[in-house]
Amino acid sequence: MQWAHDFFQAHSDLAVYLALGLGFIIGSFKFKGFGLGGSTGSLIAGLLIGGFLDVPVSATAKSVVFLLFLFGIGYEVGPKFAKAMKGDGWRFAVLGVFMPVVGLLTAWAVAKYLGLDPGFSGGLVSGSLTESPAMGMASEAINGLKIAAEQKEKLVGHVAVADALCYVFGAFGVIWMCGTLGPKLLRIDPKEEARKLEEEYGIKQGAAKLSGWRAVDLRAFRLTDKGARAWRKVSDLEASEPSVRLFILRLRRGGEVIEAEPGTELRAGDVIALSGPRATLVDQHGEELAEVDDRDLLDQPVSLVDVFITSKDLDGHTLEELARRDHDTLRGVYLRKITRAGQDIPIGPRTVVERGDVLRLVGPDGVPEKLAQRFGSIVRDTDTTEFRVLGMAIVIGAVLGIVAGVDWAGFHLSLGSSVGVLLAGIAVGWLQSRRPMFGRIPDGAVHFMQTLGLAGFVAMVGLGAGPHFIPAIREAGIGLFFGGMVVTLMPQIAGLYFGKYVLKSNPLLLLGAMSGAQTFTPGLAAVQERSGSPIAVLGYSGSVAVAHVLIPMWGSVIVYLMAGGATPA
Repeated sequence: MQWAHDFFQAHSDLAVYLALGLGFIIGSFKFKGFGLGGSTGSLIAGLLIGGFLDVPVSATAKSVVFLLFLFGIGYEVGPKFAKAMKGDGWRFAVLGVFMPVVGLLTAWAVAKYLGLDPGFSGGLVSGSLTESPAMGMASEAINGLKIAAEQKEKLVGHVAVADALCYVFGAFGVIWMCGTLGPKLLRIDPKEEARKLEEEYGIKQGAAKLSGWRAVDLRAFRLTDKGARAWRKVSDLEASEPSVRLFILRLRRGGEVIEAEPGTELRAGDVIALSGPRATLVDQHGEELAEVDDRDLLDQPVSLVDVFITSKDLDGHTLEELARRDHDTLRGVYLRKITRAGQDIPIGPRTVVERGDVLRLVGPDGVPEKLAQRFGSIVRDTDTTEFRVLGMAIVIGAVLGIVAGVDWAGFHLSLGSSVGVLLAGIAVGWLQSRRPMFGRIPDGAVHFMQTLGLAGFVAMVGLGAGPHFIPAIREAGIGLFFGGMVVTLMPQIAGLYFGKYVLKSNPLLLLGAMSGAQTFTPGLAAVQERSGSPIAVLGYSGSVAVAHVLIPMWGSVIVYLMAGGATPA
């Protein structure tokens, strides 16, 4: 192994990429749906490589990628952070505060009981609460302590070891609690709860699946004499099915094609282009309407656009309310998809639209574009990142985080550069949601920042901690693993009963919110799998934005709490 040691000593940057590649291979393996994921896999790979090869790691490189990751996280949750406390979502936002606080207090108690040093304590928090960014915060706090450099290096290594040891059950515990134990403790049938909740929201299962079937269609019908007597104007026919949205987009009268308006007169023999739910159109065959094939009439250009919602006119209203209120404005326009905080939201009449949502609209050419100007702005594919905003926001956030601080119990507690950058990302993301042309960063770029930033950081932490891995395991013992189990489960159990009896949350949405409060998307996937419905995402999206801010900061807080006489610099 000497040649490998010499090679990676000279080319330590390649060791980072090796850890990334092997880490994502490790993270891709799953057992009964459970996998570690790329970030934890990169940490484990880094620990193994560092343990065998003792690779030097640049502190500057670690900081660069970690700050990039934090900004990306803040940028993504920013649009929803302030919104989380509004409407019915306040319950899940409160849960997103309650569970992390319980997790911190439990971790502090366990660390005190086991006599853990600040490094092990930081890793206990990040691994047990499945929030790897807390590991970076803990490392930054340790580097700020007034202790010897060798001791700092050892404690930072302990953070990585404890995170890797505790994360395994941390991930499994959230999946098990949200998907299996939680429903039993709540005494619910997830599938039945999902059915009732979907019925409440007016959601029909299967409508969002990709198939040859189309939810909305455009078909041609000839108006008979009886039909002309029943419906004298376009608006009469469109109102004939009150529970659905029907629109006549245009009609053929003789050899002329006429654009239809609500007041347009209908005559026997007119051929109309009727749009609406496919199931409704299929039932239109009868004495009033006879379906015909009229390619020229149906060959109407359509637009499909993604609209970023910023208008207060839509915020907090259900789709049913908007369809009724803006009937004429929304003529011929249909909703295909709603995305909120990166998650697809189930669509039903009582689904609530929020500022920051992205709505995919389809309708006659030009109409969705006009609606976008009224409701927000069109989200267009772009490969351009606003690096001026990105760079300056990271610098300003880091500086403010370093400068801002308070004296407490003999400690000088500062936010630190990491928390400052996270808050800067939230601020830029929130501003961008209000002024879409400000600080635009493509979704793909944000995802790349998050994935490479976190995986690269933990891989480098693992490389640096590798030489300390075996001694640290011997020092921590099995107690750290079982202590991590307690830290994982306590906030989950407390959150379940707090959400049920205090917040009075819907049980299925509560389970989704619990996974969000521990920022662990696979926990949400477990709830959705057990319930056979995606609707639990409504609870997840309300808690995850708040928890993504709090839990990373616990890495710094637990270090300060456990530092004893090692006063922060």
